[in-house]
Amino acid sequence: MNKAQNVKEFVERIDATKKVNPKDLSSDQDLTIAIMNLISIEEHLVFSGAKTGKTSFYDLIEEVRETRKRLMQKIIPSYEGEVWCISKHLLATSMRLMEVGTKQQSLGNKQQAYDLFNKAYDMYCLFWGLNMNMLNVADAKWIEDSVEDVKKIADKISESVSLKEEVKEEKPQGALSKMKAFVRKAVDCCIE
Repeated sequence: MNKAQNVKEFVERIDATKKVNPKDLSSDQDLTIAIMNLISIEEHLVFSGAKTGKTSFYDLIEEVRETRKRLMQKIIPSYEGEVWCISKHLLATSMRLMEVGTKQQSLGNKQQAYDLFNKAYDMYCLFWGLNMNMLNVADAKWIEDSVEDVKKIADKISESVSLKEEVKEEKPQGALSKMKAFVRKAVDCCIE
């Protein structure tokens, strides 16, 4: 997929994949939700096999994984480095944060839930930023995972991401904020 040059080009790409009902998510967005659920099914099959001692759960993993891989190829037809794996983990993280947020909400912990929902959306936007070539990851290096390291990575990405002026309503500061503003703008345009 070519690099999105501006919001207009991005919106045109989204519009090209819209369903008949303009209030539906685009096909690719629907597909990402399906992929999230397949990743979750893979995880549940592992834990069910371990908890019950029944290898039949393990035997189902391969079929679910192959389905997930074929669907991911529709969204990520070509990639370099570890983009495929990073993408899978971003979707899995987004799904898990949504699930934990829903549990917190049902326990009455609304602020915690809202925070988790926002983090889920952040990861989802990072997925799209990575796969729409909105991130320049050429200078990225592997470092130990920690809050400080994640902040350093976010700052590094922020320096390398440049979006056109058309997304200035939210005055995004970092790369993640820019991507969120970009995705919001595209989704708003799709609903019109």
